[in-house]
Amino acid sequence: MKRVGALLLSVVWVFSGCVSDEENAQILFERDIQKIETYITQNPIASVKDAIDGGTGIRMYWIKLSGSGHKVSLGDTVSVNYTGKMLDNLVFDTSIDSVARANNLFNANRTYEPYRFIIGRGMVIPGFEFGVFNMEKGDKATVIMPSLYAYGSRGEGRIPPNAPLIFELELVDIKDNPLADD
Repeated sequence: MKRVGALLLSVVWVFSGCVSDEENAQILFERDIQKIETYITQNPIASVKDAIDGGTGIRMYWIKLSGSGHKVSLGDTVSVNYTGKMLDNLVFDTSIDSVARANNLFNANRTYEPYRFIIGRGMVIPGFEFGVFNMEKGDKATVIMPSLYAYGSRGEGRIPPNAPLIFELELVDIKDNPLADD
């Protein structure tokens, strides 16, 4: 019996070495998509507009369309209110004081205000930036992303590795890129 167990372990080890990182990433991506599908089925999101990016699996649900016409461009500095959640709806971070307090995340040493960053500089995770890039000033949207476009296999703080994430976003302001051609 010990030999069979050892043989089985050896076979699993050999075959696991034959699976490329790309194949592992594809398997994780497909699992994430399934988890997101399950989440959406169990937690429908009321929206005025929605979209799924087929290449990335990122889903966007616009809760409010401002109609401002002020779109984001590369190099713009944006200010965004956000709440980040995992698929179990556990809030892990927010820029909003009342949300932080309601979810026992409040930190008196932190300033709760819209987060500012420059589009296209890699200052935030790809799924977050993708969501903001597809919004207009004044829009509110929920963005759900596979882990590949979040923190991937490394995780971050309270976020475990390979966790698909949800961000509720409000694009508060856009400062146009001063270097952009008019």
